[in-house]
Amino acid sequence: MFYQPVIGLEIHCELKTKGKMFCGCPNNPDEVRANFNVCPVCLGHPGTLPVINRRAAESVLKLGLALGGRISSVSHFDRKSYFYPDLPKGYQISQYQQPLVKGGNLNGVRITRIHLEEDTGTLSHDKDNHTLVDFNRAGIPLMELVTEPDIKNAEEAVAFAKELRLILRYLGISGANMEKGEMRIEVNISVSQDDKLGVKVEVKNLNSFKAVEEAIKCEIQRQTAILERGEKIVQETRGWNEAKRETVSQRFKEESHDYRYFPEPDLPPLDLTEFRLEESKHSLPELPAEKRIRFEKEYGLTAIQTEIIIEDIRVVKYFEEAAGELKFQILNSPATRDTAQQDKFQILYNYLTSDLFGLMAEQGIALKDLKIVPKQLAELVGLIIENEISSRIAKDVLKEMFLTGLSPRQIVQEKELSQISDVGEIENVVKKIIAENLKAVEDYKKGKENILQFLIGKAIADLRGRGNPEVIKKIFKKLI
Repeated sequence: MFYQPVIGLEIHCELKTKGKMFCGCPNNPDEVRANFNVCPVCLGHPGTLPVINRRAAESVLKLGLALGGRISSVSHFDRKSYFYPDLPKGYQISQYQQPLVKGGNLNGVRITRIHLEEDTGTLSHDKDNHTLVDFNRAGIPLMELVTEPDIKNAEEAVAFAKELRLILRYLGISGANMEKGEMRIEVNISVSQDDKLGVKVEVKNLNSFKAVEEAIKCEIQRQTAILERGEKIVQETRGWNEAKRETVSQRFKEESHDYRYFPEPDLPPLDLTEFRLEESKHSLPELPAEKRIRFEKEYGLTAIQTEIIIEDIRVVKYFEEAAGELKFQILNSPATRDTAQQDKFQILYNYLTSDLFGLMAEQGIALKDLKIVPKQLAELVGLIIENEISSRIAKDVLKEMFLTGLSPRQIVQEKELSQISDVGEIENVVKKIIAENLKAVEDYKKGKENILQFLIGKAIADLRGRGNPEVIKKIFKKLI
């Protein structure tokens, strides 16, 4: 019997702001000293008053505009009442009736709302079974995005979450590092045999895309097995047990009335007409979906190649700066005009993602610490295209650039690595190789075509990698 899963997501992301949501304490997710970034406001002391962090509100509005959401003219905060050890006030300041953003769409999934709230503290458990509370995170601005139940499987859910993470990073409003807890995902899953929604079960606080995918698949299997036995699904909140690869019951699922929402009396409504929304909309950066289209069209990259580049905004900036320099070289160098422009960008892509990334991984060097600037990488590619150096020599030059930070042209000149263009010199080497490999030459004449590549390799080695393979090949064919 076929059961249709229906999935909705609730995604929480900590925002990049200098201060917390309602007080002036530093928003520093990397702080290691427990309970250091705290004050009476974020500790929930009686008599303290919150003040709205404008930058946090602007960040959520920016995301709403990027996703095509409707910005409310007025928004206000609500109290969401529940007790938990890491929630010092006994309630959370959140949004319910009038969130900052309603609607929107991403990857074909409708967005219900995007609202702003404050994060809770963190709990840790020691070996003596004590629970310790750290309030450094309490009060950090937390965006929550809720989708409609439009997702049909685990793969779609992961694709949505990954694309959202990219957009958050492109907008510069969140690092969205799941390993640091800056982005947490909750999935709502129901299974039914018809178009009606089944009973919803929430799986909370998934902190990796792998956990999201596995938790969804396991929960679908669990619910399907219950229905096949003729039993009923219980609406509840479950957690993900990584070790056992299963969801586990935590508590019965609350309804919205259980939280006793009511308007936050200590905060005024936000007049969103004061936030210059049109100006913000026009200042949005080029988003990942737009970059994919442009990269494939402008640079001739494949979909897979484009994805590798745009996955990291720092790599995007590096590649685009190098590509811009290469375009300038193409316009100003007659020697490069015979090569198709998109082929040039393919060479640039290959040297960046294969050779340069390989050196970085080997030496444990991050992009921000790299000695090679984009202009130098473009210059190296230009030397290859202009046949000043061979692709084999280029790899050696790149290694030297990586170690010293010198320009490729300077390295080529100092080490005399320029490609030999003197046909007479190349011809003398080819004659020498033919004389030393008469049997191989005879085999080639008898039809063993692969022998020619062997002879060309010998000649290139004799020329210390400085001979043009195509020129060498033509001379071999002429002389044999």
